Amino acid sequence: MEMTCLKTDVPAPEELDIPALKARYRQERDKRMRREGGEQYVRPTDDFSDNYAHDPFTPVAAREPLVEDIDVAILGAGFSGILAGYHLREAGVTNVRNIDHAGGFGGVWYWNRYPGVQCDNDAYCYLPLLEETGFMPSKKFSDGWEIQQYCQDMAERFELADKALFHTLVTGIRWDEGLKRWHVTTNRGDDIRARFVVMAGGVMNMPKLPGIPGIHEFKGKMFHTSRWEHDYTGGSWERPELEKLRDKRVAIVGTGATAVQAVPYLAKYAKHLYVLQRTPSNIDERPNPPTDADWAASLQPGWQQERMANFHRAAQAFFLPGEPDLICDIWTEISRNLAIELSEEGWPALDPLEFMDRREVVDFQVMERLRRRVDSIVEDKDTAEKLKPWFRFMCKRPLSNNEYYPAFNQPNVTLIDVSATQGVERMTEKGFIADGVEHEVDLMIFASGFEVTSDLKRRWGIDTVEGRGGTSIYDHWPDGASTFHGVITDEFPAMFYMGYIQGATNSSTTEQFGRQAEHIAFMVGETLRRGASTISATKQGVEGYCAHCRENEVDMSGFQNECTPSYFNNEGEKNPKWALFRGYLAGWDAFRQMLADWRGSKDLAGVTFEA
Repeated sequence: MEMTCLKTDVPAPEELDIPALKARYRQERDKRMRREGGEQYVRPTDDFSDNYAHDPFTPVAAREPLVEDIDVAILGAGFSGILAGYHLREAGVTNVRNIDHAGGFGGVWYWNRYPGVQCDNDAYCYLPLLEETGFMPSKKFSDGWEIQQYCQDMAERFELADKALFHTLVTGIRWDEGLKRWHVTTNRGDDIRARFVVMAGGVMNMPKLPGIPGIHEFKGKMFHTSRWEHDYTGGSWERPELEKLRDKRVAIVGTGATAVQAVPYLAKYAKHLYVLQRTPSNIDERPNPPTDADWAASLQPGWQQERMANFHRAAQAFFLPGEPDLICDIWTEISRNLAIELSEEGWPALDPLEFMDRREVVDFQVMERLRRRVDSIVEDKDTAEKLKPWFRFMCKRPLSNNEYYPAFNQPNVTLIDVSATQGVERMTEKGFIADGVEHEVDLMIFASGFEVTSDLKRRWGIDTVEGRGGTSIYDHWPDGASTFHGVITDEFPAMFYMGYIQGATNSSTTEQFGRQAEHIAFMVGETLRRGASTISATKQGVEGYCAHCRENEVDMSGFQNECTPSYFNNEGEKNPKWALFRGYLAGWDAFRQMLADWRGSKDLAGVTFEA
């Protein structure tokens, strides 16, 4: 194990009172739990609906409605939609369209144009197909504009750009048994009859608003961070200089990944900034050097898959004996520290329970290091205490930023902890109320994220998805997804799914999407090669695969129930049916091999091809 990125300020286990820390973690969790769970957030409706449907970045171009027959409708034009298009093309399927309500390719990287937006994990892993395209990120954590430009470049390279339909919101998807096709209808009057549909909306598709009492009373400016209005704040995506805020009082709701990146810029320019925090994040320093040209030139074929595998092992479980840490940031620290300990002990044989006990101790050590980091930077002790994270490492998304904590040393920045009221107490015509005191603001920014683990209909935002016999997908999956290989289900022929749906969760989101797209493209290609009209999962195939998933699932409920409410556990649900992370006991490599073996089999059991 290389020692170059080893932190030297990690406290020793004997410095910690772990039972006391566990009690503090429970206390902090309990005071943030809300009876309504995920229902505390609302879909943008009424006078907010236009704001969220509106694209502040690209003008809407008029066009005539389309009535056409195509092979594949890909619903989404972010990474999942682009990867679906790429793998379909590799399988010889080119009669496809990406359909998206955004004005261009990129998905969340199209919408997120707030100041400071960057990838918050290793871009050399996160950006897919780097070897295939020859692209190299300019630095370890790429800026948002660079990622969106890469998405656009991929779409053009893979001949997806000219066929895409943008500013087009899907309103219904219905199976036509007579045609053996899907009718995809949209808000632009389209009726697209597709032989196959790929649901490629990703995991960050639908913005969500906190359901704050009085939100409709506020007379000032409001927007969500995914609909940033540079006309109001000044600056631009590439030049986040918010000059128009110099005479403005600003509040931002949320202290997750988005706010941590945006707050330093708001603090720099706003007359006064209020940061409204329910739960602090765990934030380390961010090593973000530019890409070294000599290093890039030295890379050998297969380097990205090797790097992703290294990241996956570290972020999910453990390094192999002697394996270097190629990532060297907050995501890999626990596995890195534990590997060093075990190496010094000669890699003793540990049963799974012993291993998890050892890993838990390192978790407490790392979180204590991060709390001490707050004390070393934030000058006001009361503010520092409020900014400290009291939870296990993966209860919230681990973050890194060098400017967030120093922003709270500025006299124009006020942290307001709203955990006592489990969120913002209420809004008024002039601002918001906290601890019974009204604070007047000109601008209210919601850094409240997306519908990540909420119910499927809220996340997709499509009212009607009907398969055979008019069966609604929302009724077909009342308790979560039931699929074959995580990509297809019974009663919904030739409809495929991408995202965290019954797969062996991989730590690199885009790698999981890519492998799903590869599997889907094989099924589509095989249907066309056989001259079949359509493909469907059999009920037996779905039941068998679901049983396999249950047998191989790592029980994460105990850990999730200990966590403070977040989108990881759908705001504190004990068994969230759309939880992001469902561990696969055999591991990611075994899961990929299972899919490859199936693709290489003759009978392709679990699906049926119809003449």
